Amino acid sequence: MLPTAWSGAQIALSPQEIEQWPKTVSARTLADGWPSSRLASFRVPTLERAVPVCRQLARLWMDSEDITDESVRCAALLVISELMTNAVVHTNSVSITGRLQKDGDWLLVEVQDEGGKSSDPHRGGNANEYGRGLVVVAQSAQALGTRLETDGGRTFWARISLTG
Repeated sequence: MLPTAWSGAQIALSPQEIEQWPKTVSARTLADGWPSSRLASFRVPTLERAVPVCRQLARLWMDSEDITDESVRCAALLVISELMTNAVVHTNSVSITGRLQKDGDWLLVEVQDEGGKSSDPHRGGNANEYGRGLVVVAQSAQALGTRLETDGGRTFWARISLTG
């Protein structure tokens, strides 16, 4: 039976679950397979430790969706890692939501923050301490963008081709 925080293919992890991952009920449940869905959504607290947990969640979901192409998997993991890291570092968010969606020949990766601080990561060049990650994300995806949410948060998204 899935934990009560689940709703379909959605999961919400507490700070304690992030710190104890993978020794949690959620991790053990997911080890048996992600609930079948073309959409995965996970909400995590803004902890650096949440980034590798999100990578693991993305791997498990891609396994359940039979996304086996290594270049697609590497691109998706790089994108989710960079966007989650940016949300942790550049916002005042209490939690961050990551979403993965398979849509035809595309994989959509989204990370939504709650805004605050600078929720618009620097897209700088070599002289900046920050910003090089988004350049790598742009090179890994066929499209990249952002949208402002009605609650003041921001969603960064990337679209990756499933067909190479």
